[in-house]
Formats: sequence, C-alpha cells, structure tokens
Amino acid sequence: MMARRDEAQEREILEAASRILSDEGAAALTVRRIATEAGCSTMGIYSRFGGKDGVVDALYVEGFEMLCADMSAATQTDDPVEDLRRCELRYREHALAHATHYMVMFGGAVPDFVPSAESKTLALDAFAALVADVQRCVDAGAFKGDAAEIAYTLWSAMHGQVMLELVGIDPVGGDADARFRDLVDVVLAGLQAH
Repeated sequence: MMARRDEAQEREILEAASRILSDEGAAALTVRRIATEAGCSTMGIYSRFGGKDGVVDALYVEGFEMLCADMSAATQTDDPVEDLRRCELRYREHALAHATHYMVMFGGAVPDFVPSAESKTLALDAFAALVADVQRCVDAGAFKGDAAEIAYTLWSAMHGQVMLELVGIDPVGGDADARFRDLVDVVLAGLQAH
C-alpha cells in the first residue's frame, strides 16, 4: 500500500510542477511552491527527487517516454512513407497536447536545467525510433542516403515549425495544421525525389 501512495505522491508532484510551469513559468517553480501545490512537504520532494532539478528531470523523462509511446503506437502498413507521414503528423499533435513537457524537453522551459546523462539517453532513443522509421523508407527504395541524416533533417523541420507554433510566432497567419501538413508533404516529396 505504501508503494502505491508513493507513486501517487510522485504523480501529484509532477503534475503540480507541470501546472506551475505552464501557468506561471520557470521563475515560479520552486521546491516550496511545488510542495504546496502537490500537498506534500518540501522534504518529500527532496527525498523523492533530490530537489527541483530532479523534478524537472523527471518531467523531461516523462515527456520523452510519452513521445516515444505516442510515436510507436501506429500500426505499420506496407507503405513506409505514409507510415512516416502519419508519425510526423502525430509528432505535432503530441507536442501541442503536452506543450509543457515539450518545452522542458526542447524549449528551455527551465533555463538552468541540464538533463541527466541517463535522461539524455532516453532522448536519443526517441531519435533512434525515427531513424528506424526512415530506414524502412530507405530499404523500400523511397529515400536514398543515410537514415540518421535524413531523420535529423525531418526532425529539424518538424521541430522548427512546432516550436514556432508553441511560442506563438506566426508571421503569415493562417491554418497552422494545414501549414504543418504542407511542410511534411514537401519534405517527404523532396526526399523521394532526391
């Protein structure tokens, strides 16, 4: 019973930290504030996470775990390029649905935060999953070149547009969803023509 309560308390702490970051930003994120919001003692945070950086690192890990789970949830078909397209579209949906986690992972939501070496490994696992999806396209003859280099190009393009959307930079206006779909189609068409 105690382990279940510990897990529930950890979940409450992470949810509190996420809410504070989302609503008020990194300046409001303190151990005392997280504890108050989560209904626990500051000692509870220190004993479970080692302090604020540990809480942020846990959000970082949770973000990549959710991203990896979301990206691997799709059923593979006989068309690896279309599978990759669907994965890219889900990437944006995931980022918008979990914007606070995404900003911890990629956007410097907590300026002094540096992920642990173990946590960075999880980020590389997410990239490896994208490389595997791209490798399917290379193996099918749809793309030419190194799968890791192609995956880096794809991720850079997706991430750039998603970040602009999340931080509210939209100099041309219009439908962000349609613009992202156009980006995906243009990049994939370019890779197939290359």
